[in-house]
Amino acid sequence: MNQFANGFTRGSHWRSYTALLIIICAITAFMAGVSVSEKPRADESNLLTLLYYCMSLFVVGGVDLGTPVGGPYWARAMLWFSYFAAPSLAAWTLLSTLLSAISPQRWQLRRMRDHIIILGANDLSLSYLRVLRRHNRKIPVVLVAREIEPATEDEMVHGYGAIVVVGDITHEFFVKRLRPQHARKILLLGHESLRGYEAATVLTNLYHGIGSRIVLHCHSLRFMRAVAGTRVAQECQTFNSYHLAAAGLVRNHLLAHFASTEPRDTVILGGFGRFGQTVLEELQDQALNEINSAIIIDTDAHRRVLIADEQMKFVRGYQRELLDGDIGNPEVWNRVRELVNIDSPSTVVVLGTGAEAQNLRAALWIRQEFPSAGIIARCTRDSQFAREVGDDNNIISVSIYQLLEENIPADWIVM
Repeated sequence: MNQFANGFTRGSHWRSYTALLIIICAITAFMAGVSVSEKPRADESNLLTLLYYCMSLFVVGGVDLGTPVGGPYWARAMLWFSYFAAPSLAAWTLLSTLLSAISPQRWQLRRMRDHIIILGANDLSLSYLRVLRRHNRKIPVVLVAREIEPATEDEMVHGYGAIVVVGDITHEFFVKRLRPQHARKILLLGHESLRGYEAATVLTNLYHGIGSRIVLHCHSLRFMRAVAGTRVAQECQTFNSYHLAAAGLVRNHLLAHFASTEPRDTVILGGFGRFGQTVLEELQDQALNEINSAIIIDTDAHRRVLIADEQMKFVRGYQRELLDGDIGNPEVWNRVRELVNIDSPSTVVVLGTGAEAQNLRAALWIRQEFPSAGIIARCTRDSQFAREVGDDNNIISVSIYQLLEENIPADWIVM
């Protein structure tokens, strides 16, 4: 059911209760001895007839029945209430339906309060919506996109009850239509880093103090680190999806592995893109005393480390080795073998390149060659196949979006 249907259903609740109250008041009045001028023996009619009279109030009011006569004063007052309330409710329902049919989005947004605004129609938004709806099925959600595929829109609307609005959230006129001042949370989850910061700037300039309710995703780690000292970054809660996933990987998987081994461990990072960088950063923050050495393998390892070292300062306390090469090349692993004992319970290999099939294939080869090592292979989306293969071969298969959904902060999920 889409958000409009949900909103309409919620609106229908009070109408249903009001209609029931009107009918109860009218029947009570009739049974208390009140009659009507055009149906003088209405108070003596059976219940089905009285119910028919009550239903007619919503169509023609009391025109067909005449005015209330006889009976106690309070009972006549109840019937007069039903006379006025029934046609008013019917007219209001008809008007609401008409306005919603003519301009449903404008009508819905004009009444929106305590809602969540999401920027971006992408996998990150879907992951957030999945988690949100597991905890809160009723909170209104407005999803904003500059363009959206029909299939994605159908999933957002019918699967997660979102109102989908097409527009540019960096335009002040459009932003005001979303009523952000009344929103509980604003999540800027787009993949265009600069546009997200621009949207946050517009919002914080328009509405003082709204920054504490803004969650800002930055797709580029270098950009996020470079602008960390800006006003917008300080006022809003900024994050990178790989940071969130890496924090979950370390907390949920690697710390348990470290606890099960006596000496300090060797961590081999296969791939040093955004995921590999954030895994190492989280290891430094959460498990520095558990690491003896970190070996970084990447087709461009030295350059990537130099770039990462601009903002992510590597700390002392463990050895670091860099190897330029492909994780699928056995020669690379021969060079690793010269540096450390791979076939050891105190060695854990994290294969985190963007090539999912290569990660899994390399994991299977490493398991065959080094049966004692711990192995983690990364996918982007949850893969039943990769999970089954991992279970059969003692390989931990993790997906970025699975880790994200498991580690979304509780304060992002408005209860």
